[in-house]
Amino acid sequence: MHQPFYRDPITGLYRLPWVRLHSTKDYLDMVEILRDFPRIKQTFNLAPSLLEQIMDYTENNAKDRYLELTLKKVSELNMEEKLFILENFFLANWDNMIKPFSRYYELLIKRGTRLIKSELMRAIKYFSGGDFLDLQVLFNLCWIDPIFREKDPFLKMLVEKGKGYAEEDKRILVEKQLEILKRIIPAYKELSEKGQVELSVSPFYHPILPLLWDTNSARIAMPNVKLPQKRFSHPGDVEKQIRMSLDYFEKLFGYRPSGMWPSEGAVSEDVVRVAAREGIKWIGTDEDILSNSIGKKLRDPTGNLIEPAQLYKPYTFNNVSMIFRDHQISDFIGFIYSKWDPKKAAEDLISRLLQIRNSIPEDNPYLISIILDGENAWEYYKNDGYDFLVYLYERLSREERLSTVTVSEYLSTHDIGEPLSRLHAGSWVNANYSVWIGHEEDNLAWDYLTDTRNDLEIFERLNPERNLSEAWKAIYIAEGSDWNWWYGDEHTTETQEDFDELFRLNLMKVYKEMGKEIPPHLFVPVLRKDKSISPTLTVRGFINPKIDGIITSYYEWYQGAYMDVKKYGGSMHRAESILSNLYYGFNKDTLFLRVDPGIPFSEFPEDTKFSINTVKPAQFKIIAAIKAPFLKAELFEKTDGEWEKIKDITDVAVQDIFEIGIPFNDLKARENDEMSLFLSIIKNGEEMERCPWRGYITLTVPTPDFEAMMWY
Repeated sequence: MHQPFYRDPITGLYRLPWVRLHSTKDYLDMVEILRDFPRIKQTFNLAPSLLEQIMDYTENNAKDRYLELTLKKVSELNMEEKLFILENFFLANWDNMIKPFSRYYELLIKRGTRLIKSELMRAIKYFSGGDFLDLQVLFNLCWIDPIFREKDPFLKMLVEKGKGYAEEDKRILVEKQLEILKRIIPAYKELSEKGQVELSVSPFYHPILPLLWDTNSARIAMPNVKLPQKRFSHPGDVEKQIRMSLDYFEKLFGYRPSGMWPSEGAVSEDVVRVAAREGIKWIGTDEDILSNSIGKKLRDPTGNLIEPAQLYKPYTFNNVSMIFRDHQISDFIGFIYSKWDPKKAAEDLISRLLQIRNSIPEDNPYLISIILDGENAWEYYKNDGYDFLVYLYERLSREERLSTVTVSEYLSTHDIGEPLSRLHAGSWVNANYSVWIGHEEDNLAWDYLTDTRNDLEIFERLNPERNLSEAWKAIYIAEGSDWNWWYGDEHTTETQEDFDELFRLNLMKVYKEMGKEIPPHLFVPVLRKDKSISPTLTVRGFINPKIDGIITSYYEWYQGAYMDVKKYGGSMHRAESILSNLYYGFNKDTLFLRVDPGIPFSEFPEDTKFSINTVKPAQFKIIAAIKAPFLKAELFEKTDGEWEKIKDITDVAVQDIFEIGIPFNDLKARENDEMSLFLSIIKNGEEMERCPWRGYITLTVPTPDFEAMMWY
């Protein structure tokens, strides 16, 4: 269970509502469901950055922007606030959280499922005061877990009422939210004291500990990684983040935990040694870390374990027990089973566990570790995952061949693990730290952090009498992993700018606490709009597709590059793209692009056009009117700030797919030139969608011997 620190350090207002909303939807119900299944034991990892924010809401009356606009009377909302509500109060899983409320889905359709900010002003004209009031209520109501909506008479009444809410309904609804938040920590404490759950922690503000120890540690798994200009190496911060975490946990729960899930499963030998000195008895991470540590592949190319007994047991490093999660099963719960019938999904999981049991020796008990995010998976399940979990717990409760245990229970009862001679430095993502370091944005953020921390350290030495605790807190928050999670090209979200600003605001806070002028660069977003986006598959040779709008042959685009539009299109809350895949490639003379729609082209909105835009080596755009009676594509060049039509492009077709061929000469692209381009979907002159969502597709114009070179 984890959330980054969303509080604006300057205003004190929470920029995003996810602590409050995930608290009402995910944190309490996960532990409450266990009360009906006393044989089921679980380990819950609670990040202190999450606990501190929950306490801030329950003890200090914390507010977030979304909460303020929920409570504000509709009659007092100004135009800017109404625009904010229309843009942000549909941030929920549409299928499982919005569509079950017919009125909520009606309002979504009324606003439009394809969000174009410039069209919100027109949409507002059609939203009455009653519409906004219903939207305020339904946004908050859909983020309350179904079991609480069913058990609480008032919440049940709101669901049954469906629409026509009153201002008083909002006030009581928010009170109900707060009641749920207040129950969270006591519930975990109660089941922990009963022994049904074990509680572990993460470092306080969720940093990637090995990178705090030394950013150069990234080279262990990625020898060729491009590192920040300035080396960040502060082992004391590793110790501080762990110790603060243990102290805060002890303050809330009355004891120090035995276990730690290091942020993103990121481990290194140095970090484990620090954890051992702080009294940590066990640490969890990913199976790929084990594979790299012992220098052996754990799975064959089909994903089957080669020697299952190697994975399903603990190990030790520096007297700390290490458990390694089954990556495959964990991902099935996190990403696959949500699409299945819940009963069949639970049965499949039990079947997989029994297959594992039958594949390992019967000489000793073995430990299967299934570890995943505690909040993000469930909105993709019907009924917030309740049906799946109940079926699973019922089966596990009856299954004599399997027993659920907490980590500490297994270690104390059976085996703390055999020693590892070395521990690989990496995370549960690709067994490296590539998400958090190496990209231009990541590295710039590290350099900003390094400079700010160095300035604070120097100032503290020169002013030993100053209380700089708030400045240091801002540094520790800025060390959190979540800022760099959204930098780079791996992940996108509608609220990316909020994460960027929160990172920089915490660095600004340091200078404010020192009474010094804020460096100008901190006012400039770290997010870059001009970065290159890597395709899912890269160009492997020349292609010569037939431009006919149909998939003539599987192999005609086989050597080209491929991008999954959904992967680059947004986060879990973003609207579904009307595109599915984008392919591109070339021969020595021509650039080819192919677009696969997510819905048939016949269902595209009227006046929909594709705009293919090149930024380098020269500015061109090709406008293709795919809904026109007669398909046509026109090439425009930007000269002296104006777009001038150059010619018609005739090598274009749309039917099942969209295909186009554009001569490099027409784009003034010569051999070895670097090209940067992107595709926009245009409706009524406004950009509806863009691929990639930010940044560019980058390629190099080939030489005639390109294909021959690809063989070497």
